Amino acid sequence: MNHHNRVDYLTRDGVLKLLSDDEAASVSNAESTDSLSEGEEYFDLERLDQGVQRASGPGADMGRVLPKNAVHEETWSKIVALVDGSPGRGAP
Repeated sequence: MNHHNRVDYLTRDGVLKLLSDDEAASVSNAESTDSLSEGEEYFDLERLDQGVQRASGPGADMGRVLPKNAVHEETWSKIVALVDGSPGRGAP
């Protein structure tokens, strides 16, 4: 596993560890939906380096999406801080 893939994995793992059991269940339920609503914020767990994204129609692979509305606001803030602070995102 190269360094970039390892950092991505560790960050993705860190994001998932921030979720409560209820939030994890909510994210699992979101995977079974067809798509996100227009403008809905989400993270692509396979492309965390892209940061928070906004849905602009169909196209996101729901199996790897973490929608903002699936987690509590406090958890979302922690995830944003974790992803923004990951290496390669411009954080010190």
